[in-house]
Parts: sequence; C-alpha cells; structure tokens
Amino acid sequence: MTYFDLAGLDVQTTCRAIGLIGFATYVTGFFCLSTGRLDSHRPLYFVLVLFASSCVMISLIADFNMSSALIQGFYIVMSLGALLIRRPRPTRQTL
Repeated sequence: MTYFDLAGLDVQTTCRAIGLIGFATYVTGFFCLSTGRLDSHRPLYFVLVLFASSCVMISLIADFNMSSALIQGFYIVMSLGALLIRRPRPTRQTL
C-alpha cells in the first residue's frame, strides 16, 4: 500500500472520506426530492447529483470497481446534460 504524507493523511483515507461525502450528498438530495423540499426541474438537484457522483468517482481511486465507475460516469454525463438543458437562456430584445 502506497502512502503519501499529506498532513498525516494518506491518499486512500482521503479518497474514502470524499466518497462518504458523496454518499451523504446522494442521500440528502434524494431525501429532499422525496419530501418535496427539492424540485427535480430546477438545476440544484442536478448540481447535487453531479457533486455526489464526482465525489464517489474520486473515492474509486482507493478501491476501484468498474461497475461503480460506469454508474458514476453515467450520472456525471447525465447531470451535465441536464444542467446544459436547464441553463438560463439570454432573452432577445427587439428594437
């Protein structure tokens, strides 16, 4: 096992901690969506999914799993696509 001295933390522990943050973000986002505190038509939901999936993808550096990486990659691509669709569009002003 390779360790890097980053203020007493090794890379595996840091990656796993980031993965736990991603898990907590997934659960919080889904809870808020299920209880009506968050709307899936607004970009915030997709920002949460993008953040969570990116964190879990980082955690895969420590313990790689191809199936999980594919799922997280799918979530990242779909979240970016949803954010692109929901981006504010400039209004055209006619003179």
